[in-house]
Amino acid sequence: MDLRPHVIRAVFKRNFVSYFSGVIGYLFIVLFVGASAIWAFSPEFFANNLATMDQLSQRFPWLLLFIVPAITMTCWAEEKKQGTDELLFTLPGTDLEILLGKYLAVLAIYTVAILYALFFCGFGVLTYLTFGNFDKGLLVSNFIGYWLAGAALLAAGMLASVLTSSATVAFVSGTVLCAIPILISYVIPSGRFQLLSLNEQLRDFGLGMIPLGGLLYFVSLALFFLYLNLVMISRRHWSDGPKGKTMGTHFLVRVLALATILVCLNFAVAGANRRIDLTAEKLYSVYPTTKTTVQRIDPKRPVLIQAFISPTVPGEYVSTRTNLIGLLRQFDQIGGDRLRVRIVDTEQYSPAADEAKKFGIQPQMIQSQRGGKMFAESVYMGAIVSSGTDDEVLIPFFDIGTPVEYELTRSIRTVSEKKRLKVGILTTDAKLFGGFDQSTFSQSPEWRIVAELKKQYEVDQVSADGPITGTFDVLVAAMPSSLTEPQLTNLVDYVKQGKATLIFDDPLPVSSRGLSLAPRQPKPNPGGMFGGGAPPEPKADNGRASRLTEALGIVWDNGMTVWDSYNPHKEIEDLIRPELVFVTKNSGAKEPFGKGSNISSGLQEVLVLFSGTIRQKEGAGNATFTPLLRTSPESGTTSWEELIEEAPAFFGMGGPRIKEDPLRVADGNEHILAAYIKAPAEGPENPGLNVVYVADLDMVSDMMFSIRDRQMYGLKLDNVPFVLNAVDILANDESMVPLRKRRAEHHTLARVEMQTKQYVNERNQARQKADDDAKKELAEAKKRFADSRKKIEEDEKLDPRTKRIMLEQVQEEENRRLEVREAEIENKKQQAIEESKGASERQIRAVEGRVQLWAAILPPIPALLLGLWVLLGRLKAEREGIHPERMRRN
Repeated sequence: MDLRPHVIRAVFKRNFVSYFSGVIGYLFIVLFVGASAIWAFSPEFFANNLATMDQLSQRFPWLLLFIVPAITMTCWAEEKKQGTDELLFTLPGTDLEILLGKYLAVLAIYTVAILYALFFCGFGVLTYLTFGNFDKGLLVSNFIGYWLAGAALLAAGMLASVLTSSATVAFVSGTVLCAIPILISYVIPSGRFQLLSLNEQLRDFGLGMIPLGGLLYFVSLALFFLYLNLVMISRRHWSDGPKGKTMGTHFLVRVLALATILVCLNFAVAGANRRIDLTAEKLYSVYPTTKTTVQRIDPKRPVLIQAFISPTVPGEYVSTRTNLIGLLRQFDQIGGDRLRVRIVDTEQYSPAADEAKKFGIQPQMIQSQRGGKMFAESVYMGAIVSSGTDDEVLIPFFDIGTPVEYELTRSIRTVSEKKRLKVGILTTDAKLFGGFDQSTFSQSPEWRIVAELKKQYEVDQVSADGPITGTFDVLVAAMPSSLTEPQLTNLVDYVKQGKATLIFDDPLPVSSRGLSLAPRQPKPNPGGMFGGGAPPEPKADNGRASRLTEALGIVWDNGMTVWDSYNPHKEIEDLIRPELVFVTKNSGAKEPFGKGSNISSGLQEVLVLFSGTIRQKEGAGNATFTPLLRTSPESGTTSWEELIEEAPAFFGMGGPRIKEDPLRVADGNEHILAAYIKAPAEGPENPGLNVVYVADLDMVSDMMFSIRDRQMYGLKLDNVPFVLNAVDILANDESMVPLRKRRAEHHTLARVEMQTKQYVNERNQARQKADDDAKKELAEAKKRFADSRKKIEEDEKLDPRTKRIMLEQVQEEENRRLEVREAEIENKKQQAIEESKGASERQIRAVEGRVQLWAAILPPIPALLLGLWVLLGRLKAEREGIHPERMRRN
């Protein structure tokens, strides 16, 4: 049957124009855009400090439950109520043409609302908040998903309207019908039938992808409900006839058959993982480095990737699974005979699970919350990459934050290359290789940074007890300040040979073994807490590693710790203290990530804990000193004495501990946390320098890997890429650096940060003033005690015994007063700090509240003004032609 466009166009124009010829159409847009803005720019949006539509995406399916029935409730019901449906069906047009005309009309109405929200609520507000620095492709992908979801549910809303002559009943029925695909994810929390959930299908659109499976799902949903509409409006032809029951059964079978076909088709296409990548960084497309790596595989030694993946995973792992399978299929396409991919659906206790365990891939127990209940699921999502029988790399699990393409590409490169570069790890008290710890009488595990390096390099343990003579592409030295005199001498001699060296030294390492690794602390007794054994050899230069820093031409104080009041993560502000320093491109530093080296340029966020600071020494010669990481200008340093206090000993336990609230005075400097030091060779006696020096050990601790894997607290840190980049560049191999840096750019709300920065500075100044006032009052109290004592000592009328008694009495009395006064001063100081913090928080929340208010109010205003203009135009048109006398009588 041929469709006649002019009939469809006539029905479309009648319904579309009638909707916007009155105020109701514009009022709908106002409500839709207003609700979208309120949900998109919620307090969580400002707490996350990210320029995305994530908050709206979480709630948009529920918004559709109101919007869709509001558009469709009068579509058929009003025709029936007014009796115009019979007239409509007597026109020279088929039921299908009339149905399509009405559907296109409601779809156009919804499209107007979506486009309006996209330009005013999306582009408008985000451009203002970020000065235009946000991912436009991601935004467009979100709204394409919103449009497709609404387009599918509009057909369901029309079905509800065709069943009744009451608009109110049509609205309620439409809400129930639209809720079915939305509630599937709650009724069926896991399994393949999750593919039928509208919420799950919207997920990829929210990540910046247009998936083929998602397109087919929404088209299928729309076609199914449109067919039901067609059945219901054509029912008048046969329902009252002699074959009414037979025809009813016939159409029921048709509907069930269509539903079955569409469901099977969606299941079949879902496995293809075809998608269009709209993100600015093309995060879901194969990177050129990957293509080059695959092309370099020797066809005589093909690479095999065997991925063992659970068919269903918790909701937070769906995007990781989708990305993994999609990339594996792309690898298979570009690999040809060089690269083969095998994807195995792996259920627990299945033969596939037994095979996975033989390769070392174990299920991970993942806890997730759905519907207010906690669930625990065993998930397989690992891979083994092999070439031949000897070379293989195990990726035991792809976690939420695992860079999937980088892991796969690096593994392919590792197994396909005939020879790996060699990395040596110096044996120090940090014990990166793990081993028995005599101070605690426990076995310490190997650090994860070692396991990470083993995936790409040949890694050996190196001793500094004698001259370091091995041939290494890079030597890693963690905490050289813990070395003895002979050991440090051997390391310095090695560095002076111009050998590539990566050094981590830290005034206050806190991620492992407490503070026992701190340079200011003595070496632990071999006998542990019970003593015994020969005393350990002392640290060289009293833990200052002075000869090493002299050789490098830098200044590093082993008792000076950096702090920074800049914190881009307001949602975890209560968990963060200033000594946890975030280095980001929006911190206010001129070059937070040094542009002079590929080690750090292009990174987005690094976290260091209780880091030290370095600077180039004056007269350092011709060495090039390239800063890699810098703090913000809102930073300063704290000495060991100000930051550390001695805890009372109890059964041999005690020792130093970190003060909760030490004195912090901002110095306005941008402190350098890491630098690349390079000097050209000048003859055999001076072969140069090639060193990356990092003043923090905690940045490579196991905790940082855990944060990266699970993206804990919403953090997406570049600590691991920074360290691996340093190793690669020191080894003169930059091929993997661009791929390692590849991730979504961190677009923050720069305008809000700029407006609230003043209040943060005022809070810091108030805090510093409270500290200064407390010190001043305490000094005055101590001075009064000293004056009283001096007066007694200088009184010649008193004999020695009387002086001693009076001094003891004065000391006892003054000590009591001093203790009380110290407590009062501390309480007063804390009260002042809390008041300043509360004031600044109220001011910051006020700024965010104003932005949120205007973001919700301004976008609907143009639609509201247009609606008023249409209303006034109609009133004016109604009065035209009416005699003035009649108007006056009225």
